[in-house]
Amino acid sequence: MTLKITCFLPSSPSAVLEHNIDELRKCEMTGEIFVVSGKGEHVQVPYGTGIADVLSFFASETVRLFADLSSTPYLLVSLKAQPFRLSPSSLQRWVQVAEDTGAGMVYADHYVVKNGITTADPVIDHQQGSLRDDFNFGTLLLFRTSAFKETVNRMIENYKYAGWYDLRLKLSQKHVICHLPEYIYSTAEADLRGSSEKQFDYVNPRNREVQLEMEQACTEHLKDIDAWLKPVFRNVDLKSPLFRQEASVIIPVKNRVKTIEDAIQSVLMQQCSFSFNVIIVDNHSTDGTSGIITSWAGKDNRVIHLIPDRLDLGIGGCWNEALFYNDCGRFAIQLDSDDLYIDEHVLAKIVNEFYKQQCAMLVGSYKMVDFNLKDQPPGIIDHREWTPENGRNNALRINGLGAPRAFFTPVARSIQLPNVSYGEDYAIGLQISRHYQIGRIYEPLYLCRRWEDNSDASPDTMKLNAFNFYKDRLRTTEILARQQLVKEGQNKL
Repeated sequence: MTLKITCFLPSSPSAVLEHNIDELRKCEMTGEIFVVSGKGEHVQVPYGTGIADVLSFFASETVRLFADLSSTPYLLVSLKAQPFRLSPSSLQRWVQVAEDTGAGMVYADHYVVKNGITTADPVIDHQQGSLRDDFNFGTLLLFRTSAFKETVNRMIENYKYAGWYDLRLKLSQKHVICHLPEYIYSTAEADLRGSSEKQFDYVNPRNREVQLEMEQACTEHLKDIDAWLKPVFRNVDLKSPLFRQEASVIIPVKNRVKTIEDAIQSVLMQQCSFSFNVIIVDNHSTDGTSGIITSWAGKDNRVIHLIPDRLDLGIGGCWNEALFYNDCGRFAIQLDSDDLYIDEHVLAKIVNEFYKQQCAMLVGSYKMVDFNLKDQPPGIIDHREWTPENGRNNALRINGLGAPRAFFTPVARSIQLPNVSYGEDYAIGLQISRHYQIGRIYEPLYLCRRWEDNSDASPDTMKLNAFNFYKDRLRTTEILARQQLVKEGQNKL
């Protein structure tokens, strides 16, 4: 007897809807098909197709409705109102893998059609640290109905936006989420923005209500898996030990002849009542960058030009070179070689806030601009999802802690940054937040220039997957570390 699958499709233009229903009906495993429409929305569906009226596709009540309507061993959900095409044995293969692994959910690699061009769109393995609410599972998800219903019974909140996020977090607590690395369907891509534009969606103020729900769902998940930390922090003695410099601006650089001089000047213009320097770690530039740094170092003794002996350093490794330099200041403050401080008072504000907030790390805010310093969307990135009470926990959900970043040097030296060129700041930030309070400045402190030579400017799918997998691995490691703290009773009020 062929196992049947109950299918759920979001409401979409009639041509798209008819196409997707035809695709499903070609498969002998397809059972009932439901079109999910908004309440009051008049949707014309082919004969034999059901309608599920909901307030919001991503709401908790929608997830519960799917559980109630599913009586087959499996259910298939399309998350996007886009046309898809299944290979002849797609559903059979999906179910075969689900049966073999006992998975509660299976998702797959697929092809995507953009502007008439079909390309491979692989996704990455789900792991314990895959807590981002924008984790890319693709368009189609297959659930084991028994696992789906068991999970729904543990969903106690009524979210408007975080229903599916809450479901998959809770599902992962008791059931396997399996990635099938095979291209078994194709789908059209409606969002044609580059990856560098999409990455800031979660900090867009218009999405604030959504993000608050996502934070609540993630917080409850961390509590369920004993990885949630209470707001208990180690004290820091910011006056000890002695430093010759109060602050050092650290700029790792390689081949930024177009921007490095602007960055240096934005540091040297700072007006401070304390001594500071700028440590530029020149990672063997070959385009003229080194000459510019050498020239400035000859004119101003606050400019320190370091060229590492090693040839295998990423951005994190360059940071460590600066942190352990004997004239590194009490506070190590980040500035990327592409960017500029917004005015001459940034260093003074950062150092003042360290003492005011008594923190081991401080994160500011920044404004997005183009190469000519014209404002670019989404504008100011202030990461207001960070709160003193729950920021260290919400840090496991978001994909970065913000910028510019500044560290109390003894703490940064005790941890160090991993020798990578992506996520190195997130790695040390997570580890610091495990034990120490991270302070925040919500006004913009620097101008982040987006241009074609940025290290993270619109990475292709393979690079983006590698970036996301690495950050998920950092979160997995951090979750395990926090579970040990909770188990050992080291995080008590």
